[in-house]
Amino acid sequence: MDHETVNQWLLNSPFQPFTLNLSNGESYEIRHPEKILVGKRQAVVYAPDSDSFSFVALVHVNSIRPILSGQSSAS
Repeated sequence: MDHETVNQWLLNSPFQPFTLNLSNGESYEIRHPEKILVGKRQAVVYAPDSDSFSFVALVHVNSIRPILSGQSSAS
């Protein structure tokens, strides 16, 4: 996945929450645009529940899927 694609999701107006699905089976819910910082090769995802950060190599992002209202996925 390239950084432009992720940034397009972040810039949608109104913002639509989405899930990053990785090649290792992990996923990250992005429910607010300020919870992710996207660089050219990696992203930093903030998890407020655990007050932690995860570094994600964009090359390992297989897909981005919208989170429908009321829907939750494992992260």
